Amino acid sequence: MPHDPEDHEAAVPPVAPTEPREHELHGRRWTDEYGWMRDHDDPRFLAYLRAEREYHDAAAGRYERTRTEVFHEVEQRLIPTDDSVSWRRGSRFYYTRTVAGSEYEQLLQAGHDGDRDRVLLDGALLAGADGFAEIGLREISPDNTLLAYSVDTTGDEVYRLRFRQLATLTDLSEELPRTYYTGAWSADSRTFFYTVHDELFRPHQVWRHTVGTPAADDALVLQEDDARYELTVRASRDLYWIMIESRSRDTSEWHLVPAHDPHARPAVVAPRRSGVDYRVDHADGHLVITTDADAPEFRVVTAPVETPGAEHWTELLAARPGERLVACHALRTHWLCELRRDGFALLRAVDRSTGAEVEIGSGLAAGSVTIATPVEYDDTSVTVRVESLVHPPEWHRADLRTGRRELRKRHEVPGYDPAAYRTERRHATAPDGTPVPVTLAWRADTPLDGTAPALLYGYGAYEACLDPEFDPVLPSVLDRGVVYALTHPRGGGENGRAWWQGGRLGAKANTFTDHLAVADWLAAGIADGTRLGTRGLSAGGLLQGAVYSMRPERWAAVVAEVAFVDVVTTMLDPDIPLTVNEWDEWGDPRRAEEFAWLRAYSPYENPPVGTRPPLLATAALHDPRVMVHEPAKWVARLRATASAGDGPVYLRTELGAGAHTGPAGRYAHAHYEAEITAFLLTYLRAA
Repeated sequence: MPHDPEDHEAAVPPVAPTEPREHELHGRRWTDEYGWMRDHDDPRFLAYLRAEREYHDAAAGRYERTRTEVFHEVEQRLIPTDDSVSWRRGSRFYYTRTVAGSEYEQLLQAGHDGDRDRVLLDGALLAGADGFAEIGLREISPDNTLLAYSVDTTGDEVYRLRFRQLATLTDLSEELPRTYYTGAWSADSRTFFYTVHDELFRPHQVWRHTVGTPAADDALVLQEDDARYELTVRASRDLYWIMIESRSRDTSEWHLVPAHDPHARPAVVAPRRSGVDYRVDHADGHLVITTDADAPEFRVVTAPVETPGAEHWTELLAARPGERLVACHALRTHWLCELRRDGFALLRAVDRSTGAEVEIGSGLAAGSVTIATPVEYDDTSVTVRVESLVHPPEWHRADLRTGRRELRKRHEVPGYDPAAYRTERRHATAPDGTPVPVTLAWRADTPLDGTAPALLYGYGAYEACLDPEFDPVLPSVLDRGVVYALTHPRGGGENGRAWWQGGRLGAKANTFTDHLAVADWLAAGIADGTRLGTRGLSAGGLLQGAVYSMRPERWAAVVAEVAFVDVVTTMLDPDIPLTVNEWDEWGDPRRAEEFAWLRAYSPYENPPVGTRPPLLATAALHDPRVMVHEPAKWVARLRATASAGDGPVYLRTELGAGAHTGPAGRYAHAHYEAEITAFLLTYLRAA
């Protein structure tokens, strides 16, 4: 694959020190020259990361003009000051606001009885020394007097939890320094349940805090000792129960605490059974259970709270052919179901009295629909967000009885005309004959005749769905004549649970061949096969590393962000985050067969054979999800095994505060996106 002749630059790339470490397992011996990078405190490691960042930044100067152009285009599409749609919490309404010149949004309470709207929380005032702030949770108490909120100021996902009195907008004295994402209030608004993660960043405990008392007095409610499981906590829709879920990749167990008796011991709903997944809500003394027990794509059953066993189940509804039933929200008058059909998200409201059904889709070509705001138990309508790759978001109030919609808000994008663009859902064919969905977007005047460059984006893991969303950066790509392809390979959840199972564990290679099938399909007549780029993040970064190794000649450029690429070594190390509880997704290399799966595709173990395209890998020093040494080791090995004529390899590490997904803040993230986009446009010869 040709790349820009300017790649032959004068700068000399860094060379990482080697310190060979020998390994043997299942009759295989191998050497890891860069295993020493696992020690993040080694002064050589930080020096190496800095040298790589300097090398990257110097090279990025060659496409600075494009980066600046893209950033200014994106900046023009961002409305400086804008309000979200509001949502109700009991008797009060809340919304968020972006403010001109500020990186972070504010949380506001709408006026009541003649009062003015009030700013309750301003993200800009919470940022740390590096200007970084990520909000973990914002939970308004049922009586609307308190706000529980948590903040991370480094990107390591360790959140400091505080409580703010809304009447005075002052924080209470107690401060909980190490908490995680989820939380729930008791019925009387005096007790808050929260999660704590262990040293491996696994949320393994739920604690109970009484407002106004020292954090040292908090009580442990539940601890999960099985390292394959993570805990979350939330309130039931009717605020009757505090619900604690313990979940592995395909197995779950729920515990209940009465919201009106927060000191009660948690009671288990149904003991975990390997491979059985269920989710719980509550209505009128009955549990509403969404489960895959005897229903591979899930069904909804009810059971009395006192006797929730399967022998007492009454089936409400089940996934129909071509559907995956994702969740069921129990409301006073309706069952509100989230589901997928033929690869697209859909909502179905079922009247609890009559059984009458209303379906709520996006109404857009290749569009998506999501529940946009919190839903209260008494609600008879829901606010949905609809959008596509080329259609900016709209928020509609959808009546659950009739399906009738009322537009609440349209996201304005200055200077952008959706009519100038097109989007469609199409399918490529995998090597085993499986149709692989792909969502295309292109400018209307860009020909789909094999002459335009194309950029693919993929993920394909954890049953996560990569649904089409509008991104203010994408028009800058499409306006330069690039065809965009959002791939939906097996391993994701777009086509249901079976789609995930088809790209997981021993079937993981399907994720990679599905993505390559889309690339080959594009190159067969839609796009220029010599100008294909590909990008993905985290598990999607693994996807990029795998297809870079498997078919280097297919690509003009590859971007692998915070990529999980040192698969074998990481899955062999139970002392780092996301190992033990990831074995159910990737495999446990302590077992010979699963070791063979992982070894066969691990990008670190399988450098590309043949001429390599330009590669940009990213990392973050404080990232707890993909440890910074993974992409660093990979880049070092790629550099050491490169041949004359290979494209350049860059490692861009966030050396200060920075999250798994890059810089926080809308402008800081826009700068980052412009930089990545400029790299791709340069090597796709579309700048």
